[in-house]
Amino acid sequence: QVQLVESGGGLVQPGGSLRLSCAASGFTRAYYAIGWFRQAPGKEREGVSCLSSSDGRTYYADSVKGRFTISRDNAKNTVYLQMNSLKPEDTAVYYCAAAVTIVVDYLTGYEYDYWGQGTQVTVSS
Repeated sequence: QVQLVESGGGLVQPGGSLRLSCAASGFTRAYYAIGWFRQAPGKEREGVSCLSSSDGRTYYADSVKGRFTISRDNAKNTVYLQMNSLKPEDTAVYYCAAAVTIVVDYLTGYEYDYWGQGTQVTVSS
């Protein structure tokens, strides 16, 4: 049974930081890609940051580039999203997702097969 479990969300003030974690388990084959997506009320789902399993290449949405960093700990089967200089527009539910087939566009949600339940990130003063 594949599971992706997110943690680390919460309430922070603008300019603050959060570190999200995604613990992956139950995969019978290695995933091709894993990463983070978010959706805010009234907005479309947005790819935030994803990682290619094969070569470690990372991908970032323009809106978070330079502020967010994705990383992984293979021994712990965990992917992280370090979020710095948070802005109110970063407020959203953040989802961890993994793809078990070849990915063409790493920041496109429908490329992914498994999803976590999400964790709320709220940036407000």
